[in-house]
Amino acid sequence: MSQTIIREARSADVATLVAIFAADDLGGHGDTTAPEIFGEYLKAFERITSSRDQTLYVAEREGQVVGTFQTMIVTSLVGRGSSSMIIEAVQTRGDMRGQGIGARMIEFAIAEARRRGLRLVQLTSNASRKDAHRFYERLGFKQSHLGFKMALK
Repeated sequence: MSQTIIREARSADVATLVAIFAADDLGGHGDTTAPEIFGEYLKAFERITSSRDQTLYVAEREGQVVGTFQTMIVTSLVGRGSSSMIIEAVQTRGDMRGQGIGARMIEFAIAEARRRGLRLVQLTSNASRKDAHRFYERLGFKQSHLGFKMALK
């Protein structure tokens, strides 16, 4: 089995990441590979990479991007002013699922949170992603909250 390398995303990766998101039937985020929208993704990439508290990563096998995730560090007065990591946008390319890539990405994020001395890591998952929920539980996550969203656009 090929080695999975985790590295920070580069602007050259954005088109591949958008294609991974656009192929996701369950996400419902409206991601598209339409050329007229691509500039918006590049702007978002620049905002993410210019923040010291956010990092966008890719998983690579044999030189190809096969997965991605984003981390955000948040500090709160709750928990005695501690900081935690939010893991977002965890996606593995559809044809590469079941090969340990997702686990490698999450393990990398957890190791990074430990290295930074953070209090905890947390993530959210679409309620319809039952397989993902079992996956996260196998990795040691516990369901602890009920989330709510409000679309503004």
